[in-house]
Amino acid sequence: MARTGRRPGQTETREAILAAARDLFGRNGYEGATIRAIAAEAGVNPALVHHFFGSKDQVFATALHLPADPGVVVAAILDGPRAEVGERLVRLFLTLWETPASRDAFFGVLRSVSTTEQAADMLRGFIQGALLDKIADALDIPPLRVTGIAAQLVGLAMVRYVIQVEPLAGASHDDVLALIAPAVQQYVDRP
Repeated sequence: MARTGRRPGQTETREAILAAARDLFGRNGYEGATIRAIAAEAGVNPALVHHFFGSKDQVFATALHLPADPGVVVAAILDGPRAEVGERLVRLFLTLWETPASRDAFFGVLRSVSTTEQAADMLRGFIQGALLDKIADALDIPPLRVTGIAAQLVGLAMVRYVIQVEPLAGASHDDVLALIAPAVQQYVDRP
């Protein structure tokens, strides 16, 4: 009789891959870690890394407990009229920060990157390669303007969620969206 159900060791294999990924991202940064190297470090075939995670971006996001799949984030930002990119981006950002599990993960990432250069290097490479470069290419805008968007959003997160400066910290989702989305959109629209 053929066995069915969960393959023995699947959880351990997944955890071994994540441990290897954390180690390699830590030693080599985002750009320096490859799917093949992660697989070799975990003692598995690279196909298993793809099976469990799909892409290097997803391995990184999972290994660092990031609250969102970068491919889904980029698709959500780009899906719709260009004139509404700022609104979609800020709405998604607010939603992620206002979901308790996502907020906790963001706080963890902020603590890591603010206390160790290694974590900052890893996150910088990931944000650049998995998010900013893809958005810049898709919208055909200069990288400097895309990093301006990132700066606007990181500033929003710091003031609203980390430092909690009023009245921004207590403002409604709609009020923050109305305030910040036009500023983000100008980075997209500027010639």
